Amino acid sequence: MSVFKVSSSKTRNLIYCSLFAGLITVGAFIRIPLPFIPITLQFLFTNLAGLLLGPILGATAVSVYIIIGLIGLPVFTVGGGLGSVLQPTFGYIIGFACGAWVGGHVAHRKESPSNKRLFMAGISNLAVLYLFGTVWYYFLAKYYLGTPKGIWTLFVFCVAVFIPGNLLSCILSVPIAKRLLPLIKVNK
Repeated sequence: MSVFKVSSSKTRNLIYCSLFAGLITVGAFIRIPLPFIPITLQFLFTNLAGLLLGPILGATAVSVYIIIGLIGLPVFTVGGGLGSVLQPTFGYIIGFACGAWVGGHVAHRKESPSNKRLFMAGISNLAVLYLFGTVWYYFLAKYYLGTPKGIWTLFVFCVAVFIPGNLLSCILSVPIAKRLLPLIKVNK
């Protein structure tokens, strides 16, 4: 009996986390033009990570993506490295991991989640994403840049402009997750 023997479920989970970290990286550079601001497919893939892999593995996949970016690989839309922490959008990157955990938790409360539950999981993920992104932007603007923003400005720049694209991602996530959930076997 070997100490280095890895069970197939652990290997499968590692592959799923790696796959989603790669998809999130690719999604950061696929831009969809919308009337006010272009969005990327990062949220779609982070949402699917939570919906398909569950809270722990979904958040782990997003965390792997974050670590890869923080060590210097240019996987974020603004590049990579520790300096990314001082970018106004870094709060959303943290929100991706926390949102994947929340969305995965909501979706996996039932063995076979309904379309409504999957959509609500995506909306929960989105709420967490906006919370982290807005709070990060507020503190960075006020304490680092010295240009505090008002509540209305924060709402418009950090939430409202992203709502159409992110709602579309939530809607698209439902049939994709519903179709793939029976095929993905994760060890929770």
